[in-house]
Amino acid sequence: MSLRPSILDPLFAPANTLPGVGPKIAPLLDRLLGEAGKPTRVADLLFHLPSSGISREMKGSVADAPVGEPVTLSVSVVLHRPPPPGRRAPYRILVEDETGDVTLIFFNGQKARLEKILPVGERRYVSGKIELWDGRRQMIHPDRILDDRGIENLPAVEAVYGLTEGLSSRMVGRYIGAALDKVPHLPEWQDAAWMDRNALPDFRQALFALHRPDNAAQLSEDALAKSPPRRRLAYDELLASQLALALVRSRMRRLPGRVNAGDGRLVERLRSALPFGLTGSQERAVEDIRHDLVSDKKMLRLLQGDVGSGKTVVGLLTMASAIEAGRQAAMMAPTEILARQHYERLAPMAEQAGLTIALLTGREKGVARRTILAGLADGSIQIAVGTHALFQEGVAFQDLGVAVVDEQHRFGVHQRLALGSKGEAVDILVMTATPIPRTLALTYFGDMDVSVLSEKPAGRKPIATKLIAIERLDEVIGGIGRAITNGDQVYWVCPLVGESESIDLAAAEERFEMLKGFFGDQVGLVHGKMAGKDKDAAMERFSGGQTKILVSTTVIEVGVDVPNATIMVIEHAERFGLAQLHQLRGRIGRGSKSSTCLLVYKGPLGQVAQARLEMMRQTEDGFRIAEEDLRLRGEGEVLGTRQSGTPGFKLARLEVDGDLLGAARDDARLIVDRDPDLISERGQALRVLLYLFERDSAIRLLRAG
Repeated sequence: MSLRPSILDPLFAPANTLPGVGPKIAPLLDRLLGEAGKPTRVADLLFHLPSSGISREMKGSVADAPVGEPVTLSVSVVLHRPPPPGRRAPYRILVEDETGDVTLIFFNGQKARLEKILPVGERRYVSGKIELWDGRRQMIHPDRILDDRGIENLPAVEAVYGLTEGLSSRMVGRYIGAALDKVPHLPEWQDAAWMDRNALPDFRQALFALHRPDNAAQLSEDALAKSPPRRRLAYDELLASQLALALVRSRMRRLPGRVNAGDGRLVERLRSALPFGLTGSQERAVEDIRHDLVSDKKMLRLLQGDVGSGKTVVGLLTMASAIEAGRQAAMMAPTEILARQHYERLAPMAEQAGLTIALLTGREKGVARRTILAGLADGSIQIAVGTHALFQEGVAFQDLGVAVVDEQHRFGVHQRLALGSKGEAVDILVMTATPIPRTLALTYFGDMDVSVLSEKPAGRKPIATKLIAIERLDEVIGGIGRAITNGDQVYWVCPLVGESESIDLAAAEERFEMLKGFFGDQVGLVHGKMAGKDKDAAMERFSGGQTKILVSTTVIEVGVDVPNATIMVIEHAERFGLAQLHQLRGRIGRGSKSSTCLLVYKGPLGQVAQARLEMMRQTEDGFRIAEEDLRLRGEGEVLGTRQSGTPGFKLARLEVDGDLLGAARDDARLIVDRDPDLISERGQALRVLLYLFERDSAIRLLRAG
């Protein structure tokens, strides 16, 4: 049963309770605004902010009306000129005032309807754009035609909304108008002094100001970005997000921890067995983590490192600390390929140090699975590496001390907590190879301490990145032929599997067949629709060197490690986001040889695509690339897949509201320090805020104590 405050019920009512939203309209609103499996609610409409506005103010006389701008004129209907029978000409209606005339143009106009809404001799108000044709004024399909009664209800400014097929902006505006009538007066959850200092309206006033502005200029893109009403709502959403994270963090901190580090001998043994020394930032991260592990507070740390910065080794040393303290450790990866690779990379080092390690994915069945489960339950297996299979029912650890979660944004907060609940006071280290701009790190990982690996391990060569037009594909194939003769291996990434009539992209299967024509069995194929075991087999043939060219979709994006692969071809590179291009490029340059990334594009390039590809050519710095990606695309896409359990923002735009995020984080921490159970007057109002923006899992944590 939901304990959502009843004051919010009008906002969480289904949109089909609004006048005019019947069985035909509701599915269209679901397509425009709904989340998968959830019908659109009144709040979803209210949070669908205008993209621009049209002035409907009366603009004087016909003679003075500007050309090419929306105008509203008071005119008399003079004459109807229907098209001659059998001719495909427009229907014309002449209207005038005392200063001049305008011809209204209707294509496929119905005579009876037009005579009814524009009767000769009557006064009407027409709104639309005037254009000149052969020196004469005309208005094609006026937006509005009103009589004296109708003009009284016409707003001075009409908001324009993003749409889907079957809906007009006016329809959406009408439903939003009905939704505004449902907005209750909510308790104020923002700090009064902060509101005064920033001249911000209350929540209800902000919604009205945005959907019913005084003039069209208020809805220009630039004005909206700076608009106090929009910034108020953006801050509400950011505060809800940061407060939820702060409550999770506070609860994690309040739960008793256990010391998860021994005398350091095992960690030292592992370090001396490494074939390389740690970088400065790896040393700092190991020190940060050790500090967490020896304290009696639970660790919740994000280890952020660019592609190839050596996160896995830090993860292994973290797990070794827990084993020194007599406990077990687990490493969770988002895919079987990645889990298997982590296992293969860690197993020799672990075994050399005398540690027992096992792999558990959905693939392990029967006797093999039962043996692993028994080893985890009796403690004879010290390290488990696996997929989400690790936190399913039926998997029990004797004493799990540390959980290392790789590529956190592909898991949800709830999955992370589920793994943590597999033991008593489990310390959690989250690793990501996706460089995350500071604003996004605060947003998605604000409940964590952060360590950053900023250097690449010694011996890593820079990667040369080149832009090549698709018309030069034959040169690319010739170059690849020479490279594989020299013993190099090649990734060839395509954006789609199978034919798509709507998008002109070279499909992976088609490219595989073409390259096979040149290189025969030296070419392999891997894509997301393959069965797991077939995918792994294709990867194993490539990493073992049996195949020299691997044609792939983006499944090779995260973590796959083949030191001999020195060439990355990314076809239709203009279709990829910057973070994805950077991740893909990071698959090469892992050995001692020089590597090359070829970004094959189809011109002409748009401005954003050009900027993206130029940035790739200029730098390998993942953090600089991530900041640029955020600027170009906004937060919705930067993390690839939206983190489940963390709704994307509807009102806040991190590329323009980044300054509000820091304030929201500070405010949230202050609130939790002063009123950790949200029981003060403001605390009660903040509970309403958390429910409004569906961060109520934080309230459930409060209730759980």
